[in-house]
Amino acid sequence: MSEPAPALSPSTSFWGSPDTVFDRLAGEWSLQRNIEGQATMSGVATFTPLEAGTLKYREEGRIRLADGKEFDGHREYLFERAPGGFAVHFAETPPRLFHAIAVVREGKGDGDVLAGSATHLCTPDTYDSSYRFLPDGSFTIRHVVHGPRKDYLSETVFSRRG
Repeated sequence: MSEPAPALSPSTSFWGSPDTVFDRLAGEWSLQRNIEGQATMSGVATFTPLEAGTLKYREEGRIRLADGKEFDGHREYLFERAPGGFAVHFAETPPRLFHAIAVVREGKGDGDVLAGSATHLCTPDTYDSSYRFLPDGSFTIRHVVHGPRKDYLSETVFSRRG
């Protein structure tokens, strides 16, 4: 009689390794964003495969400002597969690099997380961005923006739809 296969930790079963995170992004995600003291957003993010190794990211949702005003908003990026992670480009022609994320494993055992970070200088402001791919299959993107024109923290939580 053969022995049962060992149970996979949640992060291993969903996100796999740093090289497979990119593939797991395809599809629809619910998003909840908080921009500290300024606004919130609830909506949907979709990663649509384009040519091999590229995903079009589009988010759409309802933005609520701190003063109570509400409006619809959207944003687009292009995600490109890279060894051990991915690059994020602004959806412009030609595409312009926002940042490259090298994904690494943090922690040991069943509660480990895959994560990566990068810095982008948008003169004169700086964007420090971090991605965390969590054992429950969700992920977060956090941008700490500081400089003379902008100063805020934006954190978005993504959960798989359906």
